[in-house]
Amino acid sequence: MLASLILLLIISPIAARINGDYNCTYYNASIDRWKYSPAALSCSNIISDSACNVLYPDSGGYPTPDAFEDRPLACYTTSKVTPAAIVDDMKKAAIASCPKNCALCCQTPAYSCSNVAFPRLNCATITKAQCDSPTWRVIIAQDCPASCGFCNQGGCVDAILDCSNDLSICQTVGMQDFVNTYCQRTCNRCPSTTTTNTAAASSATCTSFIPDSSTSCASWAGNGFCTNSFYTLAQRRAYCARTCRIC
Repeated sequence: MLASLILLLIISPIAARINGDYNCTYYNASIDRWKYSPAALSCSNIISDSACNVLYPDSGGYPTPDAFEDRPLACYTTSKVTPAAIVDDMKKAAIASCPKNCALCCQTPAYSCSNVAFPRLNCATITKAQCDSPTWRVIIAQDCPASCGFCNQGGCVDAILDCSNDLSICQTVGMQDFVNTYCQRTCNRCPSTTTTNTAAASSATCTSFIPDSSTSCASWAGNGFCTNSFYTLAQRRAYCARTCRIC
């Protein structure tokens, strides 16, 4: 009896390991385990949670952030045991229907994009409360869209969550300052980017540009370094004058 109990204690932690699919996870060397990142479970299921619980039943507990319960096998394989080979069609179906049950939120279209190279805050530590906060949402949408599921928003979000509950607010007299600040996406008030035009105007008289001092300018430019007003003209000129076309 004692030997059986000891064997169970030894085997149980191993059974709890993440196996097969390591997307949306990170490695914790101190305990030699893969754990789920916050982005693994930061979305909602597409269909109802009750339906997802039937389609993807847990085997001792559903995944949670910073934990290591294995995903339901149906999320990524037809096998009944782990470790198992990943079946692409099974995984695509899981992402399209029950990404939260399967801890695959980071691979949904809303989360699978790149954050900017020089964000104004640490994208890796963003919380759900910050994603919903009027103080942080607009900045996060521009700099860390993958952290809150803003990849499909084009950097434009409402600062508060209930703007779309009453669309008449967009035209209400006396509310325009409010909607211009807090309901930019719902009311189509997102400012257009003017930094590029400003940079182009400043370079109109240039016949040549000083070389870039960084080898990363191409990727930085793709993430908004040349157009995001958070970065100063001096910073753009110092690092990527040629890429950003700044005199």
